[in-house]
Amino acid sequence: MKTKSKIWLGVGAFVVAGTGAVGAGGSSQAQTPLLAGLSTARGAITDTAIPRAPAGGFVLAQHADHGKEAGEGGESKNLVNLPPDLAFGVRLALLRGHLSVGDELIKQKQWNAALPHFLHPIEEIYDDLRDKLEDYETPAFDTALQKLADLVKAKKNGNDYAKAFNAVSDALAAADAGLRSRQADWAGFRTEAAIEAMKAAAGEYEAALVGGKIAKPVEYQDARGFIWQAERMIDSVAVELQKKDAAALKDVRAGLAELKKAFPSAMPPRTPVKDHAGLLAIIARIELSAGKLM
Repeated sequence: MKTKSKIWLGVGAFVVAGTGAVGAGGSSQAQTPLLAGLSTARGAITDTAIPRAPAGGFVLAQHADHGKEAGEGGESKNLVNLPPDLAFGVRLALLRGHLSVGDELIKQKQWNAALPHFLHPIEEIYDDLRDKLEDYETPAFDTALQKLADLVKAKKNGNDYAKAFNAVSDALAAADAGLRSRQADWAGFRTEAAIEAMKAAAGEYEAALVGGKIAKPVEYQDARGFIWQAERMIDSVAVELQKKDAAALKDVRAGLAELKKAFPSAMPPRTPVKDHAGLLAIIARIELSAGKLM
């Protein structure tokens, strides 16, 4: 199943032509028990992280701006031209990416920074999933998402948070099962969805950068969450991908390791590690290698 955008490939080829090879190495993150298929990176908060207002006003104001920039359909709006199964799978990936980085921030006690990542799934993704859930034998889970967001807003960690997180996890697991039952090549499909999640990350990263600085932490964190989720998706089907083309899988993993260097911690550094063009170059190279796995 190959539905790559000709526009993206054209941009990717242009960027790759002027960029060196990505680095190798990098291990995948350990899984967290809270959400199936979702892990939490343990990046420390850097000394150069952008400071937050005590009341979180800056973050919440940025969250409001994020909604305006996303427009009707939110982060899912750019997926409308994908085949239905792929669009559904990518939306699940983006939702998981939000929850992943939100959970990471909560573990660092960054409650105000975490909140937008529990609101975005409700505000920008779920509506595009709602009418499709029955097709994938998935129960509605908007109430579970809202309860989780409410607990984060109230800064209530512990058993209540874990139970709410697990309720969303159960719904996402059902969605994965329904989606998988429709795929002849789950590993290839999963890889393609992961590539689309990386492209979404590139868009968020571009929005985060203003004047050569990371001016919008929420968008930076969105991108981080999407990339970490993409890596988990690749890892989840790595055995099958290894059989298809071991060299291509190695290249994809090396690219992801290089890509993750742009996100040294959940709280962003003032100065970006990579510019947007550099990020696009890495993703384009990953996509070229991944084409052999789809």
